[in-house]
Amino acid sequence: MKSSRFAAFAAAALVCPGLVLVGSPASANPAAGAPGAHNAITDVPGIQVGQVQSDTAPYLTGTSVVYMPQMSVASVDQRGGAPATKETDLLSPLNSNPGVNAIQLGGSSMYGLSATNGIIRWLEDRGEGVRVGAGGVAPIVPAADIFDLGRGGDPKARTSAEWGYLAAQATSDGPVRQGGVGGGTGARGGGMRGGVGTASVHLGDGIYVGAMVIVNPAGSPVDPADCTLYGVKYGIGDEFAGYKAPKKKECNPPTPPAAAAEQPANTTIAVVATNAPLEKAAAQRMSGNAHDGMARAISPIHTLGDGDTVFAVSTGKGEALQINDPADSRQLNAIFNAGASTLARAIAKAVLSSESIGNTTSYCDRYPSACKGMKQLKQWRTQGNAPDVTPETFAQATQALAQTPVPAPAGADNGKDKPKPKAAPAGNTTQQESQNGMVLASGSTGGPSVPTGVTTGLLAAAILGVGLLGMHLRGRRRAPSAGLS
Repeated sequence: MKSSRFAAFAAAALVCPGLVLVGSPASANPAAGAPGAHNAITDVPGIQVGQVQSDTAPYLTGTSVVYMPQMSVASVDQRGGAPATKETDLLSPLNSNPGVNAIQLGGSSMYGLSATNGIIRWLEDRGEGVRVGAGGVAPIVPAADIFDLGRGGDPKARTSAEWGYLAAQATSDGPVRQGGVGGGTGARGGGMRGGVGTASVHLGDGIYVGAMVIVNPAGSPVDPADCTLYGVKYGIGDEFAGYKAPKKKECNPPTPPAAAAEQPANTTIAVVATNAPLEKAAAQRMSGNAHDGMARAISPIHTLGDGDTVFAVSTGKGEALQINDPADSRQLNAIFNAGASTLARAIAKAVLSSESIGNTTSYCDRYPSACKGMKQLKQWRTQGNAPDVTPETFAQATQALAQTPVPAPAGADNGKDKPKPKAAPAGNTTQQESQNGMVLASGSTGGPSVPTGVTTGLLAAAILGVGLLGMHLRGRRRAPSAGLS
């Protein structure tokens, strides 16, 4: 029976938050109720994370991607009043989409949604996605982005397809770097710098729940009564060892310039994941319940200026747990509650891991006495791979994304075989002439010193026009002359 498989972790996840249980885990697993080996979403089998960013002027933004090597069941719950999202309708249990290949959590707001094009191309090159017959594959990459435009970087210095491609290339199942990296590079909230946070818990029997979040709220993660972080109380064991309530003289300092300039456009976005097999409707319920974790760690939350969005992913295989099966209710409630608590922990870790930049102060710099004894902060800020986007890596990604040569319309070569056009060289954003058509080179303004590319639609229209003109002229040569009536 399904219920017997999850008996061990059901009790573990329903206990009071912060209590580590002693169980009988498998040799490679921690005790039930303890964090995973990395205390990150990558502890969930079948989950990988990749992140890239730039904080070199004029940039202060980045891209994070949660990648599933095996297409996984997923859904979403969106509760903020101002979301920047993509492909979320596919995740409804009412729709037929079978799952997702990756999920983007990015910066640059609506402009940054274009970074998914690079993730999609990376997946396509690997043959991953929904099979679409002779057309190959259709990778499924939903996305949510935070508003970080003008929050320290130039509003026009945004991510693009190249950033998504580089983030996908950086994916791994190892430790995840936290703080002002990836999609959280330009994040801030409550007048302080926000960022990326992650956490996990082992529920027993090899079942994990993990969360990854970008903290960029209109509200604050700080309790005004004593300036402690709301989310710390949900820590497991010594997770937040060394953390203390700030000294009274540090609490409620004068409002800094960054807070005074805060705009009413924010978002906290997250992915919660488990390797327990869930039906799509159960995944949607998991994403909805995980919003409770946001509410525990941030106040206020889900405002009209927020785009708060939570995705839920199940990488598990086998008979799926179902929300309308009473026998599964206890196990599902345990998973859902663990998702909310893990997300609250990840939010606190994001805030603690972030460091000051420009005139945006971090929590630990504003309240140094709170963080002074936390030796683990260095590890959170440095472990895991999160490469910077440079002109060199951007150019490499541009070359990888160079579009397939577009042939001339049928009949334009009079049926004669001619050599295929060569691909456009990296960084060349002008149209390349060839013997039987044109090569469309991808152009972008998403990286340093890269010129704007030509418009693909205009080039395609020009190609089509040349072909139609050629067909028209050949038709006139073959048509008999007509006399006047």
